[in-house]
Amino acid sequence: MLEIKSKLKIPRTAYKLDVRGQLKLPFESRQKSRLKAKLVSGEDVGLMLPRGEILRGGDLVTASDGRVIEIVAQPEKVLHIETKELAKVAYHLGNRHVPVQVGENFLRIAEDHVLEEMVRKLGAKVSHVEAPFEPEAGAYAGGHQHDEMGHGGKIHDHYHDHDHVHDEHCGHDHHHPHK
Repeated sequence: MLEIKSKLKIPRTAYKLDVRGQLKLPFESRQKSRLKAKLVSGEDVGLMLPRGEILRGGDLVTASDGRVIEIVAQPEKVLHIETKELAKVAYHLGNRHVPVQVGENFLRIAEDHVLEEMVRKLGAKVSHVEAPFEPEAGAYAGGHQHDEMGHGGKIHDHYHDHDHVHDEHCGHDHHHPHK
């Protein structure tokens, strides 16, 4: 099995690189440090990256045999949000620890019917689209360490097995002690 252990840190245009493979992954998989996957060619690969390393579409990684592999952001089902009050909608999504892609005049989040209802109530136009999902890494991406749960610089997942909007009145703690 081909092993991928590091991401190239140099700009793609710095050298003439011979890209010899593609790894197409949805966002959820691109934020994992350990993963078994297949290149677009069908070849098995094992991802073994440093904790907190998030792969973005267009990133280049090096394989154990010396090949340079391009990361491709796989299109996935997302909610495309448009409103004149993007900051207000982004604030409410951020309060719910939701990964958000911020674009010019739009936001995108993973499909979620509860959050869809919330942003519609805030006056936003919501469309269901299939597109690469590239949410913001956050202000602490890179060296920030959450508590013993070990989230590292990874985008913080805050999902529950119950259905409700998360706010200060929902009945459980949303505070995360930082080191």
